[in-house]
Amino acid sequence: MDNDQFDDALLRSAMERTALYGWRRLTIVDAARDAGIPLDDARRRFPLKPCVLLKLGRLADESALVDDGSTGTPREKLFDLLMRRFDVLQQYRAGVRAVLRALPFDPALALLLGGATLESMRWMASAAGLDISGVAGALRVKGLVGVWAYALRAWDRDDSEDLSHTMAALDHALDRAARLGNLLERRSASPTADTAMTGATDIDPSVDLPLEPSPEPF
Repeated sequence: MDNDQFDDALLRSAMERTALYGWRRLTIVDAARDAGIPLDDARRRFPLKPCVLLKLGRLADESALVDDGSTGTPREKLFDLLMRRFDVLQQYRAGVRAVLRALPFDPALALLLGGATLESMRWMASAAGLDISGVAGALRVKGLVGVWAYALRAWDRDDSEDLSHTMAALDHALDRAARLGNLLERRSASPTADTAMTGATDIDPSVDLPLEPSPEPF
């Protein structure tokens, strides 16, 4: 199998074991054996256990960033981008939820995933056409982390087949961001753009996440 097939097989096996036994008890060796993958290849592709979660985060980003030719406002684009990330997480739902339960007891993993989430949101914001440069841009990204964290908590509790509760929560969070008036600003060449962020920190940028730094990761 090629690298993508290898990674997908190990990721699926690892998340299935996580769902059954929890993140703490997961080992790459067990996941590789379940998937019928040579251990030396598993060691090379996934040298550390958190690589499983980083791989999942990248898959979610790549799925979100596929250019489908759609147009719309930054808010509409963000909604579509973030829901496409949830569509990927949904494929590994039980395992992801098990990771979320483990995060409060694993500060190092939460920190790692928090950083990954922050980088993911930079990509999402930029893809939606938001200005992420300078201090104002950094605050926008942190605000978007807060939006993602709020929606992720809803997804964790959402048992609906169509993720309707998740979509409603994401709508609510984006509406709140829009009311601030500047989080959803498009890219601007204005030299005073950094002064337009007054009040942006009203959106809680904290990350209690799972899969991408403690700002609600993934």
